[in-house]
Amino acid sequence: MTDARIDGPLLAPLTAGEWGDDEYAAFGALLGLPGEKVPRAGTGHPADPLRFDIIGLLARHPKMARKFLTFNGWLLQRGELPLRLRELAVLRVAHTRRSAFFWGEHTRVATEGGVPEDDISRLAEGNDGFTGIDRLVLEATDELLVRGSADASTWQRLTEELGTHQAMELIFVVGTYVMLAMAFDTWRLDAPAGSASLPGPTSNSYHQHKRPSDEGGDCGQSDPGAGPR
Repeated sequence: MTDARIDGPLLAPLTAGEWGDDEYAAFGALLGLPGEKVPRAGTGHPADPLRFDIIGLLARHPKMARKFLTFNGWLLQRGELPLRLRELAVLRVAHTRRSAFFWGEHTRVATEGGVPEDDISRLAEGNDGFTGIDRLVLEATDELLVRGSADASTWQRLTEELGTHQAMELIFVVGTYVMLAMAFDTWRLDAPAGSASLPGPTSNSYHQHKRPSDEGGDCGQSDPGAGPR
């Protein structure tokens, strides 16, 4: 089957004139502000919604965006999972799913949050060099990406090391960013100007997990590790 490619994005962020009460309320859900307190589009404010293409895209469906951004904002700003572990998981999702946007954006988030650049580079090569809870989080993320679930033994280790709340959050972080990568790669959202380039795919072990169908499980389970291109 031939993919009839169309030049340019399939969905564009809102323009300044398209922002209204519902759209500001959606962005406010992420910022923790009522819609009337959100900076207006086109003002040049640091929180001007025109500065954030991802928000301008989601706000094309403001009612859905408001609900989603309430959840996503809590996960990012008030969740219990430490920033370092969260960003290792998000970057692994971005690299495995070949999402240039999220690799660029979350390389910035990770480095600003104190994750060393060497760790980010190493993550793109696999799990070698990571130990302890870092490696456990990466291994759990790999299992979720390839099989759609973490092994029982992995879950037990996560709850022992992180507690139930943080272990639960990790699964929701991985699932959220897989979903977002699907959406923004479908709409062809470009990586922010000047952001880190997505490293090439690796043949290291984290791409080599067996699928359930390889082990006599659900033959209808596809391998999401291949990811959207």
